[in-house]
Amino acid sequence: MAFLGNAALGLLVPLLLLEMAHLCDGAGTPWLKYNSYTAQARSRSDQRERCPHVRAIRNFDLAKMMGCWHVVQYYASTEELPEYACMRSHFSFSGEDQHITMNFSYIFAEDPLREKMQGNITWMIPEFQYPGHWMHTEDIYEGVYNTYVLDTDYQSWGLVMHCAEKKKHTRYLSALLLSREPTLGENVVNFLREKLPRYHIDLSFMFDINQTACDNLMESSSDDPLAYIVNGRKNAKEMFKIITKQ
Repeated sequence: MAFLGNAALGLLVPLLLLEMAHLCDGAGTPWLKYNSYTAQARSRSDQRERCPHVRAIRNFDLAKMMGCWHVVQYYASTEELPEYACMRSHFSFSGEDQHITMNFSYIFAEDPLREKMQGNITWMIPEFQYPGHWMHTEDIYEGVYNTYVLDTDYQSWGLVMHCAEKKKHTRYLSALLLSREPTLGENVVNFLREKLPRYHIDLSFMFDINQTACDNLMESSSDDPLAYIVNGRKNAKEMFKIITKQ
């Protein structure tokens, strides 16, 4: 992907975004509804040092959770504006090493070229009597990084939460609201969102992920791996760093 000078980019991006505003999905939802240019920064009230206590989901069927999901809403404790679109995840389980892998893809909502980024995360299951609790295997950060499946019906929707702690730093917390289809009914979305405040998640920072026109994205033109910081791109070595693969 070629990079423009700051002045040229400052002129080009707003013009392209205005053009995109006229492109609507089948429900008549403008692209800019999901764009951070339409949002305003707000002060956060959900910053804490420790991860919330989470009870492992009961009677969880790991095999049924595997497969493809659309991320229809996203929360991160370090992000104050919606940044992503076309975010998808594919979960798989390896019986050989007993690891779970999530391959994911997304684009930046403000990218006029709609260039697809890709990456992956790998987990182990620390206690197999609780298969809905996963622990990250990557060793690029200090401390414990846990993932919990909070709820799912396996066929239509799911809710996943990640949390990492590091000494003398605010914990990093994120949540993914998943759907097997690009959209999810409002009643189901509200039902799942209501589960999050108990974990000190401010729902005003739980952002929609636009899943419109996501089948023909531009593949990255770079042959070199890209480093992308999911947690606000500020604490690469401190919290959650993903090396994206082309």
